[in-house]
Amino acid sequence: MLQSKLFYKTSKEKSADIESISHELLTRAGFIDQLMAGIYTFLPLGFRVLQKIENIIRKNMITAPVSGQEILMPALNPKENWQKTGRWESLDILFKLKGAGDKEYVLAPTHEEVVAPLAKKIIFSYRDLPFSVFHIQDKFRNELRVKSGILRTREFMMKDLYSFHATQTDLDEYYDKVAKAYFNIFKECGISRFTYQTLASGGSFSKYSDEFQTVSEFGEDTIYICEKCQTAVNKEIKNENTKCPKCGGSVFEEKKAIEVGNIFKLGEKYSLPFNLKFRNKDGLEKPVLMGCYGIGLGRLMGAIVEINNDDKGIIWPKDVAPFVFHLIQIGEAGKVVKVCKAIYKIGQKLGIEVLYDDRKDVAPGEKFAEADLIGIPYRIIVSEKTLKANSAEVKERSKKRAKLIKISQLTRFLKTQ
Repeated sequence: MLQSKLFYKTSKEKSADIESISHELLTRAGFIDQLMAGIYTFLPLGFRVLQKIENIIRKNMITAPVSGQEILMPALNPKENWQKTGRWESLDILFKLKGAGDKEYVLAPTHEEVVAPLAKKIIFSYRDLPFSVFHIQDKFRNELRVKSGILRTREFMMKDLYSFHATQTDLDEYYDKVAKAYFNIFKECGISRFTYQTLASGGSFSKYSDEFQTVSEFGEDTIYICEKCQTAVNKEIKNENTKCPKCGGSVFEEKKAIEVGNIFKLGEKYSLPFNLKFRNKDGLEKPVLMGCYGIGLGRLMGAIVEINNDDKGIIWPKDVAPFVFHLIQIGEAGKVVKVCKAIYKIGQKLGIEVLYDDRKDVAPGEKFAEADLIGIPYRIIVSEKTLKANSAEVKERSKKRAKLIKISQLTRFLKTQ
């Protein structure tokens, strides 16, 4: 991508109403743009990151042992489905709207009310179980207060997986498999070292559910980490139990955190309203047991930035970075331009993601400052000075020192990073 053609604009100034590091940096670096409170446009840089996150999640949901099948459910839901579960009246974050003939609808914040009646058309016997489906789609929640940029919004992209089981044992085993897959996702996204599987109340579903909380000073949740076994619990569980549910320890470290995912054993909660049942081996009808597993993509993106930054800007982990290399041309000398274009062409030929700062009339200092703000993992600088040594200067965004690499060795370097 030529930076001179990139649809973006950076800002040097911090906004007075910015509530989190991720909001500040993503806005200033030209990744997102606020349309109104809780509603954001993802600009090309931001959308590329969102797609990387989406692909990481999809890969982990499709492959064994999760083995989910991807579908796409509608965002516009009939009122009647939500009345069957009682959530038309009880859920205060619903966006409700009227269509032709005064028919009423919900803009879905989640999809139990769609997937349960859908599964009823497929499940009849124990032979049809277990299975799981997921989709990645926009959700809508009429939050009373939105905050911290893309960490809490009214419209957001979410992956929700739903599993269907004949026995509690099967649900329990699958639940643990998804939890492990979540940590694979967080590892690829560069936040696993700061993320805890956190015990939360299961409500009417089960004794516990699990939140995945990433420690951050700008998090809106509070978690308590057992100093003995490193098990984390949320505030509700801590208030109910003064000792660790896992090891019995009584000393906890309090931390602020961002919830980047959650998993629930729903049991019969949404099967019964839709009469979702199956016949077991003895020919008896039993309710299907369900689990649900969510990750908010925008919130995960925000959490990545909360963890990976310094006083100059974002430091993207390579697997989610908008580009892997930031090629910066310094000066308009013929040889400099020729070498930069050759490097860029090699990157295109190899299918390597390169953002080429080909802009004229932009000072080197401004280019470097903007590169630090945007946070692409590797910076390649070509100037008359570096070419005197037949080299380019290469610097990792996460490191202080740069090094010279011979132009003749750059192709190999691009391939190996």
